[in-house]
Amino acid sequence: MLVTNRLAIWTYRSALARRRLLQHREINIKRTMKIAVEGCCHGELDAIYQHINDLEQKNQYKVDLLLMCGDFQAIRTHADLNCMAVPQKYLKLGGFHQYYTGQKVAPILTVVIGGNHEASNYLRELYHGGWLAPNIYYLGAAGVVQFNGLRIAGASGIYKSHDYRLGLYEKLPYDRSSVRSIYHVRQYDVAKLLKIRSPDIFLSHDWPQSIEHYGNLRELLRQKPFFKSDIENGTLGSPPLLKLLRTLKPRWWFSAHMHVKYEATYHHNKEHGRTEEEVAQSSVNPDEIQISLSDDDSKGPTNDSRTESGARANITHANPDEIIMDDEQAEVISPPTTELPTATVTEFLALDKCLPKRSFLEVIDIDATESQNASGLTFDLEWLALTRVFHPYLSLSKNTIPLPSNEELKQEMEAAMAWVEENIGDHKPVDSVQSFVMTSPGPTKDFRGNRFPAPSWYTNPQTVALCEMLGIDNKINPPPPNAP
Repeated sequence: MLVTNRLAIWTYRSALARRRLLQHREINIKRTMKIAVEGCCHGELDAIYQHINDLEQKNQYKVDLLLMCGDFQAIRTHADLNCMAVPQKYLKLGGFHQYYTGQKVAPILTVVIGGNHEASNYLRELYHGGWLAPNIYYLGAAGVVQFNGLRIAGASGIYKSHDYRLGLYEKLPYDRSSVRSIYHVRQYDVAKLLKIRSPDIFLSHDWPQSIEHYGNLRELLRQKPFFKSDIENGTLGSPPLLKLLRTLKPRWWFSAHMHVKYEATYHHNKEHGRTEEEVAQSSVNPDEIQISLSDDDSKGPTNDSRTESGARANITHANPDEIIMDDEQAEVISPPTTELPTATVTEFLALDKCLPKRSFLEVIDIDATESQNASGLTFDLEWLALTRVFHPYLSLSKNTIPLPSNEELKQEMEAAMAWVEENIGDHKPVDSVQSFVMTSPGPTKDFRGNRFPAPSWYTNPQTVALCEMLGIDNKINPPPPNAP
């Protein structure tokens, strides 16, 4: 139901005025934080944390926060492997389960997003965000949090055009199609993100479409010559992420997925000699990895491979750093051409996967204004309000629920901000609402073979707690119909 009454709007504006007054009274401290950024994790937590420890010892500093850009692989037990879209030879338990069961604890607060090789059943439990393990926080399918005043937004998954406008229809047990579609970015989540104020940092797994044109393209092609055709066709990267980049204009944008380090500087007031129409032209999406769950080695090289332009690639054009996938061809739909914004710059950094002698991690100094009332990981007031506003339009079928007009959304947002301000408040610590709880048991020590048990449904108490805080029903992760 649309909220349009004047009392709600007046309440919001009064609350906003009170908030601004309190902000003037707060003591804000400007500080520089050391943020570690990691590309594709692929379950290598021990190696990543050890690398950070080595850097800290060598350089005599302390990392404040670790950000991971997808393919995290939060595999709790062998059953979760049935929910990860990779060929059979890559189905390995990895090391995350030790952090999940408490055998190890992440030494640094870690914030992660999802990619396209994930235990998707576990991430769906925490669709709105939550603790994957102690000290490891998942932003959700899309989300915004704050850390010591630093505003961090992110979008999980990768883009595929024919799933983009669908609802969240995937349900356990996943079949060959839904085990892949579940990690495809949805328009619903992008629409929410497009409504936020500019964050300091944006995390994505995929690259924004055309970002390669704002860095050292010659060096990128030297390292990845098989990108040439996709770049010439304007098909490298995600159109929805390009739209988010242009709209949100964050200070920093961190990505992974392509298994290469790449730096770029995106000037929002120019296109480096290319028209927006040229930049936006596209036909197919090369970033949707082609999957063959049967892992027929006769269909391609035995090492990781990437397809060219979304179709089956010749071996000479394959990316030796990407997991080979076979049957997902997708059309890239160009985003609408928009007015170029005023002069603003976003620094883009993509990183490699965690392997020896690869550029998979960097530590960056980022300035932030920290309020005395906003230390640690806290909820973002605006994102909480947006979650309330968009929740009635969250569809659990293939058919989506049309969003109202921008004017109607604006009115709903005003009322939702008033409600969140009144009932939750600003700078609310995440761990005051969501506490990590094991849902699935850990792995069975004596498991052998490659016939993994079927995954079970778990209602995650963190999702329940978040929905209760926001006064919304738990659509995404409710108890099963016959549960006691």
